[in-house]
Amino acid sequence: MKDKRILYVSSEVVPYLPETEISSMSFEAPKMVNKQGGQIRIFMPRFGNINERRHQLHEVIRLSGINLVINDLDMPLIIKVASIPKERIQVYFIDNEDYFKRKATLTDEDGSLYPDNDERAIFFAKGVVETVKKLNWSPDIIHVNGWLAALLPLYLKVYFKDEPLFNESKIVTSVYNQTFEGTLNKSMIDKIKFDNIAEEHIKVLSTPDFVNLMKVAIDHSDAIIQGSNELPLELMDYMKASEKPLLDYYSLEEFAEPFTEFYKTKVLQ
Repeated sequence: MKDKRILYVSSEVVPYLPETEISSMSFEAPKMVNKQGGQIRIFMPRFGNINERRHQLHEVIRLSGINLVINDLDMPLIIKVASIPKERIQVYFIDNEDYFKRKATLTDEDGSLYPDNDERAIFFAKGVVETVKKLNWSPDIIHVNGWLAALLPLYLKVYFKDEPLFNESKIVTSVYNQTFEGTLNKSMIDKIKFDNIAEEHIKVLSTPDFVNLMKVAIDHSDAIIQGSNELPLELMDYMKASEKPLLDYYSLEEFAEPFTEFYKTKVLQ
């Protein structure tokens, strides 16, 4: 993977958030490619329970300061950055006071989903792309992890389809079994349609549950990775029916070689 540029976009990454299947793989995969001489960028949300002082986050003024329009509201985009100790990998944090200041990630103290998780997902997707544009950094592969990042393939392929920086970029989505109960805000589909994204791309989001959100990500990706050993049967069937390159599940201990081979032979072909 020498000199290949890979953008990892994840809802969670260790050491900034606790270890889960997503956060661990979102650290180990970039670390692996970095050791192979690839160029890495990682993007994640700046959730309020991330300790900025301990992890030495600092705002990047030259990247901050633009507003993203979410459902007809101007929302300021703040970009912070940190380096993973010993790995020489930069992590960019998408931040906004309204969406990410609260001291939790996706649910409140009662375990209920935040009602604005739909807008946070839209903001995260648009924020990542706008920041990469400002960096003028054209990735060969964009690897998406976690349902909060699941709108990124849609926005790249539809909303930003005329952006030349991503003309050659291939999108890979890893599908994990970290789900949520119920649905996101029922008006999510209208907020996405506000961005002139036609209903044909998102009609399943009339019921914005976990499975349908991941279906939208699969539809707009170039390749899929099974991120968990067990997934909802409906998603497994949908992934196979997509006829897109599909990599089976591999654990953290054994993923390195299959991932590298998949990137080289199936994604970058």
